[in-house]
Amino acid sequence: MRWLLTLVFAFIVLNGLRGWLSRIGLGRVPGDIAFKVRGREWYFPFGSTVLLSLIGWALARWI
Repeated sequence: MRWLLTLVFAFIVLNGLRGWLSRIGLGRVPGDIAFKVRGREWYFPFGSTVLLSLIGWALARWI
């Protein structure tokens, strides 16, 4: 259950920071899905979530 809450929180944060993250290259990672339905764009950052989770894990192990 805790991993699901973490995943949902990561999706919310990544969607909120999408404009800034796309300038540094995140959001175009293989595994990120973006599509339009009825004029609205939907974005699911699966690849970016995994990448940022691994970076966070490595930092937590290092500290």
